[in-house]
Amino acid sequence: MVEKIHPEDIENSIQNLEGWSKTDGKEAIFKEFIFSDFVKAFEFMTKCAQYAEEINHHPEWFNVYNRVEVTLNTHDVNGLSELDLKTAQKMNELAA
Repeated sequence: MVEKIHPEDIENSIQNLEGWSKTDGKEAIFKEFIFSDFVKAFEFMTKCAQYAEEINHHPEWFNVYNRVEVTLNTHDVNGLSELDLKTAQKMNELAA
């Protein structure tokens, strides 16, 4: 079973995730990715979608042209879990 990261531990948990920050209003993390064009943004989203299916953990995201905004949290625990940290790290790798 997935376990929730305690709210007071979120800052420590994300300090090594470049560009990710806590969101206001809910226990989640957020990052905006910027790409050179729409095709690169969509390629990133496609790779992320394949990974999300593999681990059965899906992001909340929004895309306009070359920008992809991502919010991660785990609905099953009503907050953050290790799955969110793992997904954030993978997204950073895929965007590089």
